[in-house]
Amino acid sequence: MTTPSPLTDLTALALRRARATPEALFLHQQAIDEIQDRLGMVNKSFTALTVVTDFPAVWGDLLPEATVVPASDVLSLEVGAHDLVIHGMSLHWANDPVGQLIQCRRALRADGLFVSAAFGGQTLQELRACLGQAEASVTGGMSPRVAPMAELRDMGGLLQRAGFALPVADAVPLTVSYQDAWALMRDLRAMGESNALSARLRRPTARAVIETAAELYQNHFNDGEGRVIATFELIFLTGWAPDESQQKPLRPGSAQQRLADALNTDETKLRN
Repeated sequence: MTTPSPLTDLTALALRRARATPEALFLHQQAIDEIQDRLGMVNKSFTALTVVTDFPAVWGDLLPEATVVPASDVLSLEVGAHDLVIHGMSLHWANDPVGQLIQCRRALRADGLFVSAAFGGQTLQELRACLGQAEASVTGGMSPRVAPMAELRDMGGLLQRAGFALPVADAVPLTVSYQDAWALMRDLRAMGESNALSARLRRPTARAVIETAAELYQNHFNDGEGRVIATFELIFLTGWAPDESQQKPLRPGSAQQRLADALNTDETKLRN
């Protein structure tokens, strides 16, 4: 039986991450700000903190007292040793995202908190559409160019599969403008987010494909003032290691008061 190839070429991804430049990582700062807001609403102090990320210099500033470990397939996390694990902008490239979540869950103490920030499925939807249409029209085929990032509706289920209690998944959509599609693609390289898919085209893309995609982008996704727009979706996951002290949902049928009474309205039976 042939073992399927992993989604992500981790060697290529590491090379792309190594070429990332600090000024291009503004979306990481946005993610950090969002996580800081979420942590600020938690009435709990943390003493054993770890950040999982491919960008230690950026995320190490979030919590200077935290240990930072790389987002490899097997995480350097000690079982039951942490009360806060943050997964920073790396989950969208994971070959086994559920495995990543399970490892983070096992690393937490009871009532420990897990928070993740990663790109979601709406990210670069404009670029994906233009590259696909351009390649199909120029070459008659299509090759994988943008990672198939998970949709928000699926992420909460992944938290539950990994064994987290009180799972929450929410998204923050961001729109960024660029001079043109060429500037966007240069920025993606500077972010360390260019194509690292195992099934990617292994030869240089024909210039006609990129030029056609850039023209399509300019025509269909401009801001009306000559610049193009790009969508980035940040998905945040929050879950707790189960503990008896946590709130539990009530047993169905155990309510002591009618909803109609609480809403001060009449209860109307549905027709058969």
